[in-house]
Amino acid sequence: MSARTFAIGDIHGETKHLYKLLSCLPKLDEKDTIVFLGDYLDRGPSSKEVVEYVRTLHERTPAKVVALRGNHEDAWLRVCTRGWDEFVLPPGNGCLAVLRSFTGGPVPAEGEKPRADEMMELTTGMFFPDDVVKWLGELPYYYEDEHAIYVHAGLPPSKAGGFLHPSEVEDKMVLLWIRTEAFFREYRGKRVVFGHTRTEFLPQELSGYTPDDPTDLWAGENVVGIDTGCGSGGFLTCVELPAMNVYESR
Repeated sequence: MSARTFAIGDIHGETKHLYKLLSCLPKLDEKDTIVFLGDYLDRGPSSKEVVEYVRTLHERTPAKVVALRGNHEDAWLRVCTRGWDEFVLPPGNGCLAVLRSFTGGPVPAEGEKPRADEMMELTTGMFFPDDVVKWLGELPYYYEDEHAIYVHAGLPPSKAGGFLHPSEVEDKMVLLWIRTEAFFREYRGKRVVFGHTRTEFLPQELSGYTPDDPTDLWAGENVVGIDTGCGSGGFLTCVELPAMNVYESR
């Protein structure tokens, strides 16, 4: 059996979807690799449990486990070092859910704002254990194997034309935050698997995979989007390379 890579999209605190998705995968061996594309935190009710599971998965599988950094991990690292109220306070970012997950508070209602006694912990990230902050800071920005390049958000354009390889990007945070339609439409080269932008917001006319379902995996000519809205009412998706088999938690 040749080496397989299983790329898993944005989890956003949803252990229910994570466990169901993993149960759908075939039996893995030491030649296989699991690549998580980041965004383990926020929105869903179980960010703490997701982080713990991903951190320790290598102890329960013979496969290689690679956990990439997402923009939500990057954002919380900023919060922990210098604060970023503009990120943690809008309810849509789901940051209160992370605080409650780590402190044992109730799952926030939709649109619920933090209590006065929660503001200090939320705006500083001081509720995160030191070992979790260290783990977040060590997450790599991208991964590459013979099948594809794996990155949270996408690749930036090159001044010479085309798009930069992740190793050529000076400010690696761009790989976590970029969202340009040009990449989805115009990138040509080694396949790139990404998350970050929900598939329903990608150019549907370019997808060769279930084009009648905009919430499903998005497969362009050389790019594959697998953020299918987990944590925001959607589901979790995994794509197996090189076979392009698709697994879902719905």
